[in-house]
Amino acid sequence: MELLCHQKRRTTSVTWPGDVDRRLNILVRACAAAGERTSRAELLAALVATTVVEPERLAALLHRYRRLPADALADDEDRDDLPVVRLPGPRRTTSP
Repeated sequence: MELLCHQKRRTTSVTWPGDVDRRLNILVRACAAAGERTSRAELLAALVATTVVEPERLAALLHRYRRLPADALADDEDRDDLPVVRLPGPRRTTSP
């Protein structure tokens, strides 16, 4: 049986507010706190794949997002209760 998570990959580009991007990092750290090793891409795929397709609920979710104040995710800044995970992107090497 082929699993959805093992199907051929497709690259997509997502543009969103910086605070939303930081929230995704927080969500990945929360997964790590629960013992799960994951990536931003896998977490986004899980959220999309498991969301129930109910037009009214999705519209309500969208409307709720659009009404969030600019500082809605400000409390995410100092989440020292969650483990630190490697951020996306290439690793930096330091010279001796």
